[in-house]
Amino acid sequence: QVQLAESGGGLVQPGGSLRLSCAAPGSVFDAYHWSWYRQAPGKAREIIATITTRDVTSYSDDVRSRFAISRDNAKLTVFLQMDNLKFEDTAVYYCNGRLRLEGDPRFRWGQGTQVTVSS
Repeated sequence: QVQLAESGGGLVQPGGSLRLSCAAPGSVFDAYHWSWYRQAPGKAREIIATITTRDVTSYSDDVRSRFAISRDNAKLTVFLQMDNLKFEDTAVYYCNGRLRLEGDPRFRWGQGTQVTVSS
Protein backbone atom coordinates (compact mmCIF):
# COMPACT_ATOMS: atom_id res chain seq x y z
CA GLN A 1 0.00 0.00 0.00
CA VAL A 2 1.36 3.39 -0.98
CA GLN A 3 1.98 5.74 1.92
CA LEU A 4 2.34 9.32 0.80
CA ALA A 5 4.82 11.36 2.80
CA GLU A 6 4.81 15.13 2.48
CA SER A 7 7.60 17.23 3.97
CA GLY A 8 9.25 20.62 3.78
CA GLY A 9 6.64 22.83 5.39
CA GLY A 10 7.32 25.36 8.08
CA LEU A 11 6.95 28.92 9.27
CA VAL A 12 7.94 31.58 6.78
CA GLN A 13 7.52 35.33 6.47
CA PRO A 14 5.49 36.88 3.66
CA GLY A 15 7.58 36.98 0.51
CA GLY A 16 9.59 33.96 1.57
CA SER A 17 10.02 30.60 -0.10
CA LEU A 18 9.62 26.93 0.73
CA ARG A 19 10.14 23.73 -1.22
CA LEU A 20 7.80 20.87 -0.45
CA SER A 21 8.47 17.24 -1.24
CA CYS A 22 6.16 14.28 -1.50
CA ALA A 23 7.50 10.76 -1.64
CA ALA A 24 5.35 7.92 -2.94
CA PRO A 25 7.32 4.74 -2.31
CA GLY A 26 5.79 1.59 -3.70
CA SER A 27 3.79 3.36 -6.38
CA VAL A 28 4.11 2.99 -10.12
CA PHE A 29 5.05 6.62 -9.85
CA ASP A 30 5.54 7.49 -13.49
CA ALA A 31 2.11 6.15 -14.43
CA TYR A 32 0.36 8.85 -12.43
CA HIS A 33 -0.44 12.49 -12.84
CA TRP A 34 0.58 14.12 -9.57
CA SER A 35 -1.00 17.07 -7.86
CA TRP A 36 -0.55 19.24 -4.83
CA TYR A 37 -3.57 20.18 -2.75
CA ARG A 38 -4.00 22.39 0.27
CA GLN A 39 -6.53 22.81 3.02
CA ALA A 40 -6.75 26.03 4.95
CA PRO A 41 -8.50 26.18 8.34
CA GLY A 42 -12.26 26.00 7.91
CA LYS A 43 -12.03 25.41 4.18
CA ALA A 44 -12.28 22.44 1.85
CA ARG A 45 -9.21 20.85 0.35
CA GLU A 46 -8.41 22.37 -3.03
CA ILE A 47 -6.15 21.36 -5.86
CA ILE A 48 -3.46 23.94 -6.64
CA ALA A 49 -0.95 22.36 -9.02
CA THR A 50 -0.72 19.35 -11.32
CA ILE A 51 2.03 17.75 -13.34
CA THR A 52 1.05 15.16 -15.89
CA THR A 53 2.90 12.04 -16.93
CA ARG A 54 4.25 14.13 -19.82
CA ASP A 55 5.43 16.91 -17.50
CA VAL A 56 2.69 19.32 -18.51
CA THR A 57 1.94 21.59 -15.57
CA SER A 58 -1.13 23.53 -14.54
CA TYR A 59 -1.94 25.78 -11.59
CA SER A 60 -4.84 27.39 -9.82
CA ASP A 61 -5.16 31.12 -10.30
CA ASP A 62 -4.14 31.72 -6.68
CA VAL A 63 -0.66 30.26 -7.10
CA ARG A 64 0.14 30.60 -10.80
CA SER A 65 3.43 32.46 -11.34
CA ARG A 66 4.49 31.91 -7.71
CA PHE A 67 4.53 28.12 -7.36
CA ALA A 68 6.22 25.48 -9.52
CA ILE A 69 5.51 21.77 -9.49
CA SER A 70 8.04 19.21 -10.66
CA ARG A 71 8.61 15.49 -10.42
CA ASP A 72 11.50 13.07 -10.22
CA ASN A 73 10.33 9.69 -11.45
CA ALA A 74 13.54 7.98 -10.41
CA LYS A 75 13.11 9.16 -6.81
CA LEU A 76 9.33 8.63 -6.78
CA THR A 77 8.97 12.19 -5.57
CA VAL A 78 6.98 15.25 -6.54
CA PHE A 79 8.03 18.75 -5.51
CA LEU A 80 6.39 22.12 -5.03
CA GLN A 81 8.57 25.20 -5.09
CA MET A 82 6.69 28.05 -3.45
CA ASP A 83 7.96 31.60 -3.84
CA ASN A 84 6.60 34.98 -2.80
CA LEU A 85 4.44 33.35 -0.15
CA LYS A 86 1.41 35.21 1.14
CA PHE A 87 -0.60 35.04 4.34
CA GLU A 88 -3.38 33.28 2.45
CA ASP A 89 -1.04 30.42 1.51
CA THR A 90 -1.21 29.22 5.11
CA ALA A 91 -2.60 25.69 4.96
CA VAL A 92 -1.79 22.02 5.23
CA TYR A 93 -0.37 20.83 1.92
CA TYR A 94 -0.95 17.36 0.50
CA CYS A 95 -0.04 15.47 -2.64
CA ASN A 96 -1.83 12.69 -4.47
CA GLY A 97 -1.78 10.93 -7.80
CA ARG A 98 -4.40 10.19 -10.42
CA LEU A 99 -4.32 7.71 -13.25
CA ARG A 100 -6.60 9.94 -15.30
CA LEU A 101 -6.75 13.70 -15.01
CA GLU A 102 -10.52 13.54 -14.74
CA GLY A 103 -10.35 10.81 -12.11
CA ASP A 104 -10.20 10.89 -8.35
CA PRO A 105 -7.06 10.88 -6.22
CA ARG A 106 -5.81 7.33 -6.12
CA PHE A 107 -4.10 7.00 -2.76
CA ARG A 108 -4.96 7.39 0.88
CA TRP A 109 -4.13 10.90 1.99
CA GLY A 110 -0.89 11.41 3.87
CA GLN A 111 -0.42 13.53 6.96
CA GLY A 112 0.33 16.60 4.91
CA THR A 113 2.85 19.29 5.76
CA GLN A 114 1.92 22.52 7.49
CA VAL A 115 2.84 25.81 5.84
CA THR A 116 2.38 28.92 7.95
CA VAL A 117 3.00 32.37 6.51
CA SER A 118 3.27 34.91 9.25
CA SER A 119 5.22 38.03 10.11
